[in-house]
Amino acid sequence: MKKILLLGGSHFQVPSVKKAKEMGLYTITCDYLPDNPGHKYADEYHNVSTTDKNAVLKLAKDLKIDAIVCYASDPAAPTAAYVAEKMGLPGQPYESVEILSNKDRFRDFLTKNGFNVPKAKGYSSIEEAKAEFGSFKMPVMVKPIDSSGSKGVSKIQSVFELDKAVKYALSFSRAKRFIIEEYVEKYGYQIAGDGFSVDGKLAFRCFANEHFNTKSNNPFVPIGESFPYIMPKRVHDKIHNETQRLLDLLKMRTGAYNFDVRIDKDENVILMELGPRNGGNLIAQVTQYATGVDMVEYTIKAALGMDCSDLKMVEPKGFWSCYMVHSMKEGILEEVQIDDDFRRNNIVEFEMMYKKGDKIDAFKGSNGTLGTMILKFNSQDEMIYKMDNMYEFVNVKTKDAQLVAGGG
Repeated sequence: MKKILLLGGSHFQVPSVKKAKEMGLYTITCDYLPDNPGHKYADEYHNVSTTDKNAVLKLAKDLKIDAIVCYASDPAAPTAAYVAEKMGLPGQPYESVEILSNKDRFRDFLTKNGFNVPKAKGYSSIEEAKAEFGSFKMPVMVKPIDSSGSKGVSKIQSVFELDKAVKYALSFSRAKRFIIEEYVEKYGYQIAGDGFSVDGKLAFRCFANEHFNTKSNNPFVPIGESFPYIMPKRVHDKIHNETQRLLDLLKMRTGAYNFDVRIDKDENVILMELGPRNGGNLIAQVTQYATGVDMVEYTIKAALGMDCSDLKMVEPKGFWSCYMVHSMKEGILEEVQIDDDFRRNNIVEFEMMYKKGDKIDAFKGSNGTLGTMILKFNSQDEMIYKMDNMYEFVNVKTKDAQLVAGGG
């Protein structure tokens, strides 16, 4: 029986463990969180951080694995590529994955190769950033170079906000580096979704509209994605072509990608990020409902070096989305109120990760997700309206934790 090492066992990584088991593989998971739900589905679990490349390499050699997969996790993508390269297993080029996984290196690569890209620069010290801050056009984004799930991201208008933004960014950066980049005004929705290349060619992609809660503590964290992306075919094709040009330059091989793209009013494509892994937020699962394509299975086949050449482009049918149930404020979870018609007509899958009485955080990053929904709609208009006004249909009720603690 072939052994596969899956990096991480979070809620969003459970589908990869289940799929590997379904495919008859001996499944091994690792991360530093033993209580993560994915581990209970695996044959074996090891308490090793997915970002510790050499520790994971030692584990992989000791276990004599046949494949390694990083599913729905930015920080673990370089580890998977590193281990695969060191052990001669199928995988993406390590150097290319490093470029895609570090925001400052990625911006630099795009600039050098003539892509549309905002002015950006990475820094290790706030003094250096302050000295050059005047060269940026306001507003700017301050981000950790290496975090995921939109954690540590701020939009600022002046140098007086820089200290706080940098401190926040660095609190989420393992490399202790941050990037400053000029804000890109988007035209229409930001573009999300996943794709898959076979022997370097983007064989399949399913673009989505990215939705945000502008009133949340961090308005840059996606609350969901809706399919299909509502722009004309020419825009889809432009994004596809720019992505393919990037894959060619990086000499990418066979594997999954998560898109984070904006277009401006002239329909210029700005590749904000291209994650060398499947997306979180159940994107692969919604995509399967919309297209019938199982990208989780292709990810595992690619890791095993199996033939993926039967993968073809399929346009989505119908109107689908994923939604991350979240709270605007921290406290004790009381209930999730769901509109009856919405529950009956739109919800396909619904799973809560927290229960009544649990302490919950305000939604500041993807780690603030309380539960997940997969939704279907009868029309594009219905999909867009409901995704942009979810507070009318799904409402999280909380109690003040201090009042509860004090018996109030």
